[in-house]
Amino acid sequence: MRTTRKRALALTAGIAGIALVATGCSSGSDDEGGDDAGSGDSDEKITLTISTFNEWGYEPLLEQYMDENPSITIEHNKFGTSNEARDQFNTSLAAGSGLADVVGIEIDWMTEVMQYSDQFTDLASDSVEGRWQDWKVGQATTPDGKLVGYGTDIGPEGIAYRSDLFAAAGLPTDRAEVAELFGGEDATWDDFFAVGEQFAAASEVPFYDSGAAVYQGMVNQLEAAYETPGTDEVIATENADVKDIYDTIMAHTELSAGLQQWGEDWNNSFQTDGFAVMLAPSWMLGVIEGQAEGVEGWDIADVFPGGGGNWGGSFLTVPAQSKYPEEAKALADWLTAPEQQLVAFQTSGNFPSQVEAQESEEIKAITNEFFNDAPIGEIFATRAAAVTVAPYKGANYFPINDAMAQAINRVEVDGTDDATSSWDKWVAEVEAIG
Repeated sequence: MRTTRKRALALTAGIAGIALVATGCSSGSDDEGGDDAGSGDSDEKITLTISTFNEWGYEPLLEQYMDENPSITIEHNKFGTSNEARDQFNTSLAAGSGLADVVGIEIDWMTEVMQYSDQFTDLASDSVEGRWQDWKVGQATTPDGKLVGYGTDIGPEGIAYRSDLFAAAGLPTDRAEVAELFGGEDATWDDFFAVGEQFAAASEVPFYDSGAAVYQGMVNQLEAAYETPGTDEVIATENADVKDIYDTIMAHTELSAGLQQWGEDWNNSFQTDGFAVMLAPSWMLGVIEGQAEGVEGWDIADVFPGGGGNWGGSFLTVPAQSKYPEEAKALADWLTAPEQQLVAFQTSGNFPSQVEAQESEEIKAITNEFFNDAPIGEIFATRAAAVTVAPYKGANYFPINDAMAQAINRVEVDGTDDATSSWDKWVAEVEAIG
């Protein structure tokens, strides 16, 4: 979400009560107390850098941290995409310099990062004991118990839709009725595409934004799509489930707007009735609101094909390159405490990975005016509870999955290949990787 500083500060003021009522889990730096929290020598003025990507809702929080720690200035480098952040991360890690003091890492490439755990600060501390579910902690913990990353968010998914475009096509618009339209608790991918065909029969607007995005929602429901857990043996091209999902996407290209997510055309399409539906992890709400500013009709339905799905979720790490590892660790600790995760969710839609925040009464009360006052806290808490699979993502997951997105885009976006030739190219790319 393209949140201006003025708007971000207003959001912080509007939800300040969250921090006052979320008790019992304040970060270690808060426990130190006062303006010196996490700043080390309060007389020494330092600058900390933090790098993230997309929208994490950190602008108001970083302002707050600097207000409470006047000896610290924070510079925020925000990449447009996870791919850009990963490229810079790999380059700087190899060079031995250039990484921020606090670096945001996406789950899809966290396993790659864990191969270089010796180049990161151990983040274990009493203040974060019991903060996350075991599976979230496990994704960032080495076999010998070193904690490499603090969990920021998870990405439970619902279906975001344009109620005005649904109305024009004669479909229900109430979010509860839309959830039932897609199959409710028993929603399947067949239901999803059937609704798409019903919409397409009554509208000239494409049904969904991107085949690659729908593929992502489907493949994240596989326990092991590309690699064998434990050995990281590449099985992607032999996995019949992966081929079935690809074939399903290729069979429904007529429902897609043929857009590449994060590309210029995709960004612009939010202002031009480019599509009616998109799979929406909680963090996507901030992106939609920013790109669709001034557009009315967006809503979010408490439903997802196949039961539940999680797309995304990130971590904050402190590279050993940092000149101020203790101060950086204190900042990362504070940003991932429940109070701050609730603020980030209100600002950008990043659903808390912190257990106490997920279970709080405060999150259930959070609504989003842009999405027709949808009770997004309640919706995504339900969506998070529906997630039953934590897919295995080994060291080769990111390049294999990225190559698949390119394979789908060659057919849908570029028109340079048909389904068969693009699949064959993907197979060759995977074989080169593995």
